[in-house]
Amino acid sequence: QVQLVESGGGLVQAGGSLRLSCAASGRTVSSYVMAWFRQAPGKEREFVAVIGVMWGGGRTYYADSVKGRFTISRDNAKNTVYLQMNSLKPEDTAVYYCAADDSITTATMFLGPKYAYWGQGTQVTVSS
Repeated sequence: QVQLVESGGGLVQAGGSLRLSCAASGRTVSSYVMAWFRQAPGKEREFVAVIGVMWGGGRTYYADSVKGRFTISRDNAKNTVYLQMNSLKPEDTAVYYCAADDSITTATMFLGPKYAYWGQGTQVTVSS
């Protein structure tokens, strides 16, 4: 089993930055695809960013809405994944969730239900 704990959320003004962290325990997640999703009030959960395993090139993919503003990275030595969020907008307000899976494919890495492990989420609020 993998346990994921997100941190780093908070209240920030539009244009500001936050860095979210997702600390994994229970297993080493270097062989896991790691992703961030978010869910705003009254909306469905949506994909934000994903990072592959390092020996696969550690490729990253982003939702169009965050491309150029958010950066996902991983530190396998710390068993942690990060989401650096810059130029935040009020529409980025949501609960952000970290997800992990070791059998995800390129075709399914954008799909939340395909991930076996989830964190409890961290609230990000961007004021205008």
